[in-house]
Amino acid sequence: MSEFVCFVYRNPASLLSAKEIRIFLRGRIQNPLESARARDSRRFRGPGQHLGRKAERSHVVEDSHRIVIVGSGPRGVGVLERLAARLAADASRSTDIFLVDAVEVGCGRIWRSDQAGWFLMNTVCGEVTMFSGPPDDGPTRPGAGPSLAQWWERNDPDGPGPNAYAPRALHGRYMRYVVDVAEAHLPPSATLHRITAAVEDLVPSPVGYTLRLSDGTWLRADRVVLTTGHPTPALLGAHRELAEFAAVRPHLRYIRGDSPADMPLDEIHATSTVGIVGIGLSFYDIMYALTVGRGGKFVEGPDGEVRYEPSGDEPRMVVGSRSGVPLPARGRNQKTAAYKAGSALFTPDNVRAHSAGALLDFTRDVLPWLLAEIHLTYFTAVLRAEAPERVDAFRTEVITRSRQGVPDVLALAKVHGVRDTSAAPDLWRLSRPFEGWTFNGVEDFDRALVDAMRRDLEHAERGNVDDALKTSLDVLRDTRWAIRELMDFAGFHPQAHRDFLDDFAPRHSFLAAGPPRIRVRYAMSLIEAGLLRVVGPETRFTADGEADSFVLSSDAVPGSAVLADVLIDARIPNPDVTLDPSPLTANLLRRGVWTEFVNGEGDEAFRTGGVAVTRAPFHPLSAEGHPATGLTVLGLPTEHTRWFTLVGSGRPGPWNEFIRDADAVAAAALDAPPKPAPDITAPAPVVEATVPAPEPEGAPV
Repeated sequence: MSEFVCFVYRNPASLLSAKEIRIFLRGRIQNPLESARARDSRRFRGPGQHLGRKAERSHVVEDSHRIVIVGSGPRGVGVLERLAARLAADASRSTDIFLVDAVEVGCGRIWRSDQAGWFLMNTVCGEVTMFSGPPDDGPTRPGAGPSLAQWWERNDPDGPGPNAYAPRALHGRYMRYVVDVAEAHLPPSATLHRITAAVEDLVPSPVGYTLRLSDGTWLRADRVVLTTGHPTPALLGAHRELAEFAAVRPHLRYIRGDSPADMPLDEIHATSTVGIVGIGLSFYDIMYALTVGRGGKFVEGPDGEVRYEPSGDEPRMVVGSRSGVPLPARGRNQKTAAYKAGSALFTPDNVRAHSAGALLDFTRDVLPWLLAEIHLTYFTAVLRAEAPERVDAFRTEVITRSRQGVPDVLALAKVHGVRDTSAAPDLWRLSRPFEGWTFNGVEDFDRALVDAMRRDLEHAERGNVDDALKTSLDVLRDTRWAIRELMDFAGFHPQAHRDFLDDFAPRHSFLAAGPPRIRVRYAMSLIEAGLLRVVGPETRFTADGEADSFVLSSDAVPGSAVLADVLIDARIPNPDVTLDPSPLTANLLRRGVWTEFVNGEGDEAFRTGGVAVTRAPFHPLSAEGHPATGLTVLGLPTEHTRWFTLVGSGRPGPWNEFIRDADAVAAAALDAPPKPAPDITAPAPVVEATVPAPEPEGAPV
């Protein structure tokens, strides 16, 4: 491990002076920039060096426009990149930007750069960018910079290429590079300040906002961008009972849902039986941490089969879910980074033109168009393989028929020569392949499971263009924007909104976001080695007081019950601001700065758990419906007000919603009326950093 000592020299605004800071480098990729200023920007800013109220007057121009970004994950970094691009085009105003994060400034907690390399992204690196434009003939700068794949190749010419799945830590370093580039290209009138601290309170005032940080200091702001990211909401119901069951039994351990990198997986003993709730993307991360992370090896033989060589330090894993099947693999990528899927049928205009009313019902008004688009894509791929000369005529007739309503794509596929339409994707069967099945026992289920996983891998190996099933399921991912446009901000009837989130959204996630193919093969090798067992469909997770243990079982698989002394929830926690224990969220709700978005009124009202916001630029709404125009809220706090806000990057090519949202927020943060002239009859009082700033008169306490 490399170690170096860096000195932060005396700064007139610093609450520290000449502090020695030890920084350990763990496999860091160096990021050379085009300017010396960018290299200087890497100075470590120690605790307190964030220009709180005690120090701000000596460092910041008194009339500068102050923007605070709370949270520096992808959403926060995306806003910073657009702020820098806009400031480069108009540098007339003095601006101070404060990028605040409790864990690692520049990439945040989920993408922090020191996590283990086996935690991977879920999107190939060629489809990921944090720059709002591609590289050009000029220097790398906000609005023109490399994708993750291009940046990775620059730093590692022997890297795996654009179809690889990058480690999350690498993406974290890439995001820090984007922050460095943004700072390096700020005009002289703008300054970036990086703050490592949590924001615990935000107090509105007549002239802006005051933020209280976790070290007791306060920060003044004219505009605040809240991109606080993944919450850890309070446990409810069965999982609260399971956690309480373990809390009074020292030999048991319950690990709540969170980023796998933040789970105490190293503390699990090798003799443990580990029950895992959910077989999605986080499961694969946990699986890898408890095998390769324990010294085991996956070895590929000459026949392409994978076998696992244990280290002897692995616990036994027992997993279960509603489907009883690990998340299907993503198809081998055959699409370029610039690939843009078009929707021929499933568009907001088509849905609205043929819907029964202003408020939509997902099952009645939206789903038929989505299924038609999936079937059109599926049979286009089938005809491309069997009779390519018929593709254009088939698609033309389907699109023509859509002017009168949802076309019968299966019937038209038969007319144009598809011999067998029975294999058309059935989203319900695909997302619950064993629903309604009863097995003869554990061995019978295991055979059916491995067969299903092998069939899925065969589809995935053929690719996400050549394989009709995998390319049609990509429609789910490519048309999220259309669902969002129709659903967000109470576009669905309250009951339809609730039903969508409870039923279809989980199925959508199961089918639209799979792991790399190799990880499914790894899971199969662990099943063969006896280190991994899938319990069965509709798995039940209970606590047995007599056995003093957790129990996993499936009624569909006789003899499936297994005792476990560790239980891990491998699902992403469902965001709900009313259950978020963070001090900032609690204070924002208490003051009425944030309110919960409620779809509908009266008995049919659906309380979503998301922050109520306007459309872009997403100002939070008071209980009376008044927007706080100095604040914007972006990303996961607004989940369920908007759908699928956990998107972690832009995509090369035309701007997607991620970049459009970031730009709208940046524009709003820079848009501010002129400040009144300061009162020079008496100096403003300086409040010591350790003393809380007074709340504005009349503010709720």
